[in-house]
Amino acid sequence: MQSAIDSFKGCMLRARELGGLHSALSTLTTSAVDASDLLRAQLVLGVSAFDHYIHEVTVLGMVECFNGTRHHTNAYTKFRVPIGVALPVNASTSSSWFENEIRERHSFLSFQHPDKVADAIRLISACSLWREIGIRLGVAEVSVKTRQKLIVERRNKIAHEADLDPSYPDTRWPIGEQDVEDALSHLEKVARSIQVIVTCG
Repeated sequence: MQSAIDSFKGCMLRARELGGLHSALSTLTTSAVDASDLLRAQLVLGVSAFDHYIHEVTVLGMVECFNGTRHHTNAYTKFRVPIGVALPVNASTSSSWFENEIRERHSFLSFQHPDKVADAIRLISACSLWREIGIRLGVAEVSVKTRQKLIVERRNKIAHEADLDPSYPDTRWPIGEQDVEDALSHLEKVARSIQVIVTCG
């Protein structure tokens, strides 16, 4: 499980470095140079880092279930594996085929929206995820879920709609350093909370 959070920290560092690049560029140039797309890229990379973390921690947890070192959840026991994948390994105790199958099945999914994150974690933990995250962060469950949704919605506007405001054609939604800092801090707090929850349970 540790490798998942370590990878997340490395990816978030890359995202934060984009913020440093934005600050430096803004200091060295006039307002005629719009460096705000660096902030947009920073937000997209931060959400990507979170998504990658959920993918990795889920794979590692499911392999632990397979190997008998983690309790099975109801969601885990319902995870379907094609017989064609399982048959060649009857004589083998290796879990690599199972890990590959999880990665293949999950490669088409994104784990960013609160409901999708909870679905993924349910494969390795029976916890009430967002309630427990809220408790750890000292905020209401609905508050932490709403914040997560807003960050993901903004990421989607950037990634899929060029961050354009439909009310004002060819005008991008405004974005500032503090907006991105708040979003990245939230994602880091949520990921650290999930790491504690899935490691303890």
